[in-house]
Amino acid sequence: MKPSLILSLTILSLTTSASGKPPYPPELPDARAEVYKTIGDTKLKLWIFEPEGHKKSDKRPAVVFFFGGGWRAGTPGQFEMQCKYLTSRGMVAMTADYRVSSRNGTKATACVEDGKSAVRWIRKNARTLGVNSAKVAAGGGSAGGHVAAAIATVPGFEKDEKTSSAPNALLLFNPAVILAEVPGEIEMPAEKAVSLKERIGIDPKKISPYHHLRKGLPPTIIFHGTNDDAVPFRTVQLYEKRAQALGNSCKLVAFDDKPHGFFNWGRFDNETFRETMLAAEQFLAKQGWIKGKSTINAFIKRQAK
Repeated sequence: MKPSLILSLTILSLTTSASGKPPYPPELPDARAEVYKTIGDTKLKLWIFEPEGHKKSDKRPAVVFFFGGGWRAGTPGQFEMQCKYLTSRGMVAMTADYRVSSRNGTKATACVEDGKSAVRWIRKNARTLGVNSAKVAAGGGSAGGHVAAAIATVPGFEKDEKTSSAPNALLLFNPAVILAEVPGEIEMPAEKAVSLKERIGIDPKKISPYHHLRKGLPPTIIFHGTNDDAVPFRTVQLYEKRAQALGNSCKLVAFDDKPHGFFNWGRFDNETFRETMLAAEQFLAKQGWIKGKSTINAFIKRQAK
């Protein structure tokens, strides 16, 4: 019998040091900002990137990304380039702010609540945004990948509203999808369990996407490095296996020897950015959301100038 994996999630920030870290609030001159939620004095925004010539009468597929940062920090600027590329391929792409502990004194439960609010806002405003309310994807990295996955899998953490917050597809980048023990597979050291519960605010199992997998979930693609020391590669392998066993479409794309945050713009000479976005658009093309040949190579050349 194979030994259990000792789960020791650190869920590191996906941004780099101050010299290369995208700022907060983000500086995104190619996008327009809209407030999607107000909580007290906090106004949470979405930065919206639109295709050239986009009109309100259009019904384009949309995607919203959630940044990484351990539910503690981070910036929507992390997914600027992913948004710009998918916009160039005809989608309306957005990157969302959400509450984190360093700025708002919140727990991870608030991150999930805000993620659900963001998707619901997009769907409610689909006509104004020029998007197809039946083609709204959620994506994110690390803790933001957890937020995206939780929106699709975890019940509750939202008001009882008629408009659904469930995404129609998931793009997950080294996501934290297992936050609690899996008998026979994953053990959680007692001290780590206590620490994680403090950061989350409740029993971690209650917002652990793996523990809420069921039939009928949206098509999912996961990008993960095999040398990830923040979110173990084994966790996403288990997630893929369980999701598929339940009859869901879930594909894990492994990146040999790559660490946490490998996919970010500027890392590995943008080769991993290229590979992840190429696989992402192939995944979206399979859903009928994107058409035509990839333009990722030309995009990277333009942006790198």
